[in-house]
Amino acid sequence: MSRANPIPHSVVVRRRRVGARIRAAREAKELSQQTVAELAGGMDRATYVRIEQGQSSPLLDSLILISDAIGVPLAELVRE
Repeated sequence: MSRANPIPHSVVVRRRRVGARIRAAREAKELSQQTVAELAGGMDRATYVRIEQGQSSPLLDSLILISDAIGVPLAELVRE
């Protein structure tokens, strides 16, 4: 199914920045992707990886679970 309105490039760039901050926070806590995915409500590792790589647009609930799993404030992950 194709998207009627393509996602603006500026949104994709910001989504990748969020993913990079998630990855940096995870690595700073020395957690594996699998560990964070499991702690984030049993999220599928592949889904978590897509979020970290900025390839997926996560729900707010998922971002909250990820921030809790890593142990960082949500605002740190989505700051501008």
